Amino acid sequence: MSSETKGPAVEAHADVSTGAVPGDLRMARTLWPFMLASAVGLVPFTIFSTFLVPIAHASDGGVAAMGQLRGLGGLAALAVGTALAPLIDRVRKDWAAAGGLAVLALSAALGATGEFLLLAAFCLLVGAGTAVLNPALTAAAADRFDHDAAAGRAATLITATQSLTALLAAPLVALPAVLWGWQGDLWAIAAVAAVLAVLFVVRGRRAERPGAHGEKNGEKGGEKDGEKAARPGYLASFTLLGALPGVVPLLFVAMLRTAAFMGYLAYLAAFYDERFGLAPGPFALVWTLSGTSFFLGNLVAGRQLSAERPKVSGERLMTLALLVALAALVGVFFTRSLLLALPLTALVGAGHATVAACVTTLLVRRCGALRGTALSLNAAGMSFGVFLGAGLGGVGLALGGYPGTAAALGGLTLVALAFARAAARSAPAAEG
Repeated sequence: MSSETKGPAVEAHADVSTGAVPGDLRMARTLWPFMLASAVGLVPFTIFSTFLVPIAHASDGGVAAMGQLRGLGGLAALAVGTALAPLIDRVRKDWAAAGGLAVLALSAALGATGEFLLLAAFCLLVGAGTAVLNPALTAAAADRFDHDAAAGRAATLITATQSLTALLAAPLVALPAVLWGWQGDLWAIAAVAAVLAVLFVVRGRRAERPGAHGEKNGEKGGEKDGEKAARPGYLASFTLLGALPGVVPLLFVAMLRTAAFMGYLAYLAAFYDERFGLAPGPFALVWTLSGTSFFLGNLVAGRQLSAERPKVSGERLMTLALLVALAALVGVFFTRSLLLALPLTALVGAGHATVAACVTTLLVRRCGALRGTALSLNAAGMSFGVFLGAGLGGVGLALGGYPGTAAALGGLTLVALAFARAAARSAPAAEG
């Protein structure tokens, strides 16, 4: 494992040196800057989506045009995440996170102006900034711990924080907006992101100081000179990552399950309205149910995978969760009972959250010093999955109604299952 980002949280290593994984609260005390930054990274687009109509009015661009601008963020995340993936492991991850936060601060300030062209820049920069920020934070959190189980748990705590933020962000940005409007929300995020960027720069400089954290044997600031010299080149990073057992199948699992889940969410409100007559107000409770189940699934699965002797391996849990998610997704679109649709909706969220936790944990464990590259490609693939799922779900809906949507998204999940089995067959002996 790369020791590049070991630093201020060195006390957390005491527990993992003996194979034990620290409790979640202790890990949270160590990782709070990463968790806070990961939460902040989700807020700009939440503000944009929540206040889409007033933003469209302020910019004279129209709601449809604003919605299309949101898509620019996903394209930017895909392009930047793929292009910069190997660089995440070549720079200090604290500084990569600082760069991502600085871009978010700039984007929020531009978006607060309400000008159409600057809102387009806002969407592009938020996508680009989060494409760097999220994998840097996840990899840096994992790098704080020597033990694979603890590293995997640290990574899933970051993703669980993002899930919780996605669940709570809309009401949290709506309440202060009553006082200062959506533009005030963006200015507040710009300020918070800027402060966090400075914090991560300071953390990076402290870790760089000679003698910091015990300089010895050619180590400087937690990074060995030999390790820096041995880093692979840009293209070689992709080659080496592709050669690691099961990594490519895991990346495909992440992309395809994201496509299935986001495609399902894209049409869920319309489905509940048509099938059960739920207006947007009551449907908000369904959305909360889905979000809560996703958060809890991610949190619980991450903890299970970090156990010293897990009851089920990550590969097997991933396969089981995909089967549950597939059955529940198809069941939702075919059921005529609201009382059955609600628990199935919760199962879809929990199943996909479990798969997400498994993929993150397995990438962290299998990729070692290339985990930053892997997590960046994983994030880029999921950005593409958002577009793929919404598109195929729409095609299925147009051709066969909601059963057609179930068939299209269920097909994506079946392909993800095939890749999950390929990842399981390539599992190192210690993981299987």
